[in-house]
Amino acid sequence: MRSISTKIYILFACLIVNTIAQNTNRKTIEFVIGGKDRGLSKGCNLKDLNIPITLPVPCPKPKTSIPLPPLPLVQELLQFADQRLAVVYPVIQNFKSIITSDPLGITKTWAGSDICNYKGFYCESPPDNKTAIAVASIDFNGFQLAAPSLDGFLDQLPDIALFHANSNNFAGPISPNIAKLPYLYELDISNNQFSGPFPTAVLGMDHLEFLDIRFNYFSGSVPPQIFTQNLDFLFINNNNFMMKLPDNIGNTHILFLTLANNKFIGPIPRNIFRAFSELTEVLLLNNQLTGCLPYEIGFLKEAIVFDAGNNQLTGPLPFSLACLERVEQLNFANNLLFGMVPEVLCELGNLVNFSLSNNYFTHVGPLCRFLIEKGVLDVRKNCIPGLPFQRSVAECAEFFAHPGFCPHMWSYTYIPCKPYIPEMAPSP
Repeated sequence: MRSISTKIYILFACLIVNTIAQNTNRKTIEFVIGGKDRGLSKGCNLKDLNIPITLPVPCPKPKTSIPLPPLPLVQELLQFADQRLAVVYPVIQNFKSIITSDPLGITKTWAGSDICNYKGFYCESPPDNKTAIAVASIDFNGFQLAAPSLDGFLDQLPDIALFHANSNNFAGPISPNIAKLPYLYELDISNNQFSGPFPTAVLGMDHLEFLDIRFNYFSGSVPPQIFTQNLDFLFINNNNFMMKLPDNIGNTHILFLTLANNKFIGPIPRNIFRAFSELTEVLLLNNQLTGCLPYEIGFLKEAIVFDAGNNQLTGPLPFSLACLERVEQLNFANNLLFGMVPEVLCELGNLVNFSLSNNYFTHVGPLCRFLIEKGVLDVRKNCIPGLPFQRSVAECAEFFAHPGFCPHMWSYTYIPCKPYIPEMAPSP
């Protein structure tokens, strides 16, 4: 009875061994059969199975090695809604791989074949094929992404029409290949870390209407032809451009132009004001402009803001400023202007802020004094007798010891939008 139980136990153990050998994945299980020839004995050696019983009973001989097929590779087969999306997919993924900072987790959405749902990417039908689907615009504004370059990304998006990347930390050069993008008409790379010369790749892009490179570190000169290009908006303020404003700037038809916070030098071209006659904002502040203000400034009939503060402009204020009937903010602070503050300017009905501080004006009339009391007109640190917070007598005397001279002095009382009525000069 015991012998039968033992045989049953051993047979059961051998069945287990055989089952393990048949089902083990990616491993070779070798059974060592008892005997010197390790394969001809009729016994089962179960030491490797921690079964301390070895009896010479017949056991099914397992295969010495069991080859297993390789595990199948799991790979997603991407299917795109349009071949144009398939073309830009590797471009986007390559750009994603060089992004060094993504505090808002934007790029986590840049996965899979549904590119049109990537955050910041927008799809439309391109002009050459109304049934196609392509990446037509990108809006990265405020994403705070950082990358050493846009080269290899922006210039490799063949259907892009709008590219807005304000307030990120992109740097590096702007590839000249963007000039080959047939549909790009808005380019905004403002408030980033770009440096080097003006991105000349945009020159000759006749379809470009909007260019914004503000708040970067571009330097050198601005190509004069950019001012006569087919642009409606040109924002180049807050860089390090240093050059004399070119004469051809007066031939521009740009509707919105900002030159502020650079290092532009020399006088303001007289014809610039005719060219800017439709502008609502004229921003020339924080440069190194010199010379006198011409009467043509009165042609800025649509201006709501005119700011030429923090320059080195000199001479009197032209009476023609009275033609800026819509103006709300006039700023000439921190210049070298002198003479009287024209009363006709203080008659402007929409003035909210009129700053003439840190100049060398010597006289204000009753209307202007009324604006001083209202807090509209600021004439602190001038040379006006009887008013508080003026320059010292010595400081004023030193300035007037070397008076400046402006050509065409007759023109300073000329008001092109009104009948010529010369204003009487104040009594000494």
